[in-house]
Amino acid sequence: MEKPPVIDVEVVTDEPRAGYRRAGEVGGAPVHPLAALLLITVDNLWMFADWNATTWFLTVPLSFLTVAAPTFLIQKLVKRDGFLRAARFGLLLGALAAIPTSLFGTPVGLALLAWSGLHKILGQPGTRKAP
Repeated sequence: MEKPPVIDVEVVTDEPRAGYRRAGEVGGAPVHPLAALLLITVDNLWMFADWNATTWFLTVPLSFLTVAAPTFLIQKLVKRDGFLRAARFGLLLGALAAIPTSLFGTPVGLALLAWSGLHKILGQPGTRKAP
């Protein structure tokens, strides 16, 4: 009696790799608080008078790059988002940083702060414990 041939089978699932999230998966703020803090820091540089319109050819791309690249890395490595999701957030936050005006003194900036979940890194008022 002959033995049947052995067939190697690879199981393919629809589940993401361990530690990675699917796009649209609920699980906290979409942007890591460090990325939001970086955006706020670079965005507030637009309030300096030295960054006038004559240097925008340099400051706009630099503002974009100083936020987009670290945001991508933070989202990919720290928050463990997928490549496309991390790239989207990097491009979005980089584009917001490149707008040559400070956003965080406006209602748009307040909405971005609430959306980013920055309150987690700064702490919520009234939640401090007594020493």
